[in-house]
Amino acid sequence: MEKRELVIVGAGPAGLTAAIYARRAGLDVLLLEKGVVGGQITLTVDVDNWPGLRRVSGGELAESIRKHAEEFGPEFRESEVSKIESRNGAKVVLTSKGEIEAEAVIVASGATFRKLGVPGEVEFSGRGVSFCAVCDGPFFKDVPVAVVGGGNTAVEEADYLTRFASKVYIIHRRDSFRADKAAIQRALSNPKIEVLWNCVVQEIKGGDMVEGVVVKDLKAGSSWELPVAGVFVFVGLIPSSEAVKDLVETKEGWIITNEAMETSAEGVFAAGDVRHKYLRQAVTAAGDGATAAMAAYSYISQQLYWQKLLFGRDHVAALFYSAIDEPQVKLAADVEQWSAENKKEVILVDAYKNAKIKDRLGIDELPVIIVLEGGKAKEMRPVKTLEDVSSLF
Repeated sequence: MEKRELVIVGAGPAGLTAAIYARRAGLDVLLLEKGVVGGQITLTVDVDNWPGLRRVSGGELAESIRKHAEEFGPEFRESEVSKIESRNGAKVVLTSKGEIEAEAVIVASGATFRKLGVPGEVEFSGRGVSFCAVCDGPFFKDVPVAVVGGGNTAVEEADYLTRFASKVYIIHRRDSFRADKAAIQRALSNPKIEVLWNCVVQEIKGGDMVEGVVVKDLKAGSSWELPVAGVFVFVGLIPSSEAVKDLVETKEGWIITNEAMETSAEGVFAAGDVRHKYLRQAVTAAGDGATAAMAAYSYISQQLYWQKLLFGRDHVAALFYSAIDEPQVKLAADVEQWSAENKKEVILVDAYKNAKIKDRLGIDELPVIIVLEGGKAKEMRPVKTLEDVSSLF
């Protein structure tokens, strides 16, 4: 099986930034991406909130970050990840091209567009139904189209579509947008845009191509058919977390992490839009990626240290204690002095700082002395005094 230090799943702003930081730290990095390098941002027409760049296309920004990452030499590989597993403490990434064992994994797989789930949506996908204005906007010159949604993406893409369409209807189920004020002002001041407030799409209709949508007014309760040649759906995101759904803790599919981007699974980190977080933007994804990379570096460094000190030897004794408990700190100091005077090696492990090592060994009581042989616990004994420790020798 192929073995790597760090595997990053996803090559959007989060994954690419993680690759930059991880390579700068000297890690061996493999970056896996099943689609286009750059992620969802490549579908964005204009980005005007990336620090230092007043306005740039999403594709140009993605290309710039990719080239920056390439300068540090991570390996890029086109491959789809089906599952990430933990096998005897090792992280195993199952891909379309084989299995990869990694010291640590960063999940930066992003999110996909949510579907409406109405009749005609699937049938007319690619025949008038689209989830990408940049990709398909030019096909709708001088014809009316509908945009469904009320967030930043919907409002911004509606404004972009006015470059081609004769009319753009924004169909939104509420009476106000959830987008940024600047985006809202641009849309509402555009004479080609008409907003249908408190409305939903019930059905998408047509022959060979989309010819209209059935719209329902939620307040009046009435429905009518709106003639349009295209329907652009921007009603939210679904996290691409299927590969880790049985491995890490999630909330409605979004991966839960702490501030260090650590998930509930040891050695598995998450960054970017796939995380359960307040704001999903390219700049926050990049920040996540940097944090995840450095946290992964710290984790891998600790793993290598403890692997050499505890798990890679034939026989070793270790005292696990808590550095925030004064009696345990005193015991550790006494044991350290005793072991030096009697030339008996006892590894001192602060379980408060190294909780993952404690959990890995199944320690649930402190202080405790544990004897390892060949990396596996042979004996584990709670201790309270120096005599309890010395009796093992």
